This record gives sequence, C-alpha cells and structure tokens, in this order.
Amino acid sequence: MIFRLLLLFASLLLAGAASALTIHEVKYASQADLKVYRVRYASQADLRIHWVDYRSQARGDALWWRAPYASQAQVKVYFVPYASQADLKIFEADYASQAGWNGPPRGLGIR
Repeated sequence: MIFRLLLLFASLLLAGAASALTIHEVKYASQADLKVYRVRYASQADLRIHWVDYRSQARGDALWWRAPYASQAQVKVYFVPYASQADLKIFEADYASQAGWNGPPRGLGIR
C-alpha cells in the first residue's frame, strides 16, 4: 500500500507543480488510486485542501477540482469511513490561503 502511494505521488510530481490536481470520486474502494479520510480539525490532517470551482484555479497539492468524469481526473479517490483505512487524511479548508500540508510536503505536486 505504501509503495502504491509513493508511486502515485511520484507520477503527480512528474506532471508538474503548476498542473491542476483533478479529483474524481469513485463508488468503490477497489477503483480508487487513493483512499482519503475527512478529519474534523485541521490539526489532524496530513493535507488541508480547498475545493475550487474551475479547473484553471486548481494548483499543486492543496487546491482540488472535482472532475465530472474519471477520464478527466489525475487521481481517483474513495472517501473511507475510518481514518485507519486512509492513505491520506484531509481537512477541507474554507479559503485557498488556508490550504497546504501540515508539516513537510509529501509530494502530490507541491503548491
């Protein structure tokens, strides 16, 4: 599982920091590239994200855009019900300025 996560991060780094991180939510965990858990507080998260309205606004790791189709997304995610099942814990920030990594960046394409 760790190897798969590192491979995903490496592929996103190759895509470049200025490219949009586009996300598509899948129905089943087996279809996902990344399993994500939403935390209640920002301090509990690995990454604080902000959802943007347009693909052109999405930058790096922290500003995410929801792709309507899986073919448009860089990453397919599945939101898990328990933190222990997650590859990544996120907090959904209200403002783009609040988005970013807690601690050192781990490499989804750094903002």
